[in-house]
Parts: sequence; structure tokens; C-alpha cells
Amino acid sequence: MRYLVLVSHGTLAEGMHSVLKMLGGDSPAVRHCCLEDGMGAEAFIENFKKTIEDMNAEDEIVLMGDIQGGSPLTNAMNEIASAGMLPSTIVFAGMNLPMAMTAFMSLAAGDLADLKACLVDDARAGVTEIVLADDEDEDDL
Repeated sequence: MRYLVLVSHGTLAEGMHSVLKMLGGDSPAVRHCCLEDGMGAEAFIENFKKTIEDMNAEDEIVLMGDIQGGSPLTNAMNEIASAGMLPSTIVFAGMNLPMAMTAFMSLAAGDLADLKACLVDDARAGVTEIVLADDEDEDDL
């Protein structure tokens, strides 16, 4: 089975998971774990272990975190490695909703290499500057 696991500081991962449910429906293959304000690393690690407890080395994991080098993503990677699942895991930092949605919709299709390329493209395309018209420009029309 392929899983999408979202990790973050605060409740970002929980919020992204909520949006995925709203847009695409609930799926047991989507999980989240948050390092909430005031929570220590040990508590996060214990929660993350529960998040992945039914996964094994035959499963594939798409792990997305909010910040590269941040403790949620670093600790999640360490726990996945300890469980022997790192070879079948792809990891992304700087998650955004378009890439999470692509991962969610692609959980049952394709291989990890194709998914990885799609996710990088969607992450880049998901960041777009919206140029607002100047009020003076509108008066000139």
C-alpha cells in the first residue's frame, strides 16, 4: 500500500489533511502528525510512531513536511529509517496544497519515480505571484 504522511510544526499538517478530506474524501492512506506548541520532541516521536505503526517495509510512503531540517520532518525520517522503511519512502520539504493533492490523488497509481517528478512540478507551479492592478491604472481606463 502507498501512504501519504504529512508532518509539521503547529497544526499545518492537520489542516492540510482536513482540506484533502474535503476535496477528495477521507482515506486511511493519508495520515498526519503535528508538533504542536509546547510539545516536546519525545511526544512528537511517540505520536509519529502511532501514525505509522501499521505500515511495513513493503509499503511505500510519501512523506511531506513543512520545513527542511525542522524537527518534525527530521524525527519522522529517523523513525521511518528505524522501522526499515526508508528505501521505499520519498521525502519532500516545503509541502504545499497542490503537491499534497497530487500525492493524494496518485496514491493508487504509478510508481514512486513518476510521482516524485509530478510532485516537484506541482510544488513549483503551486507558487505563483498574483499581480494586482494599481488603482491609478483603473482610473486611466
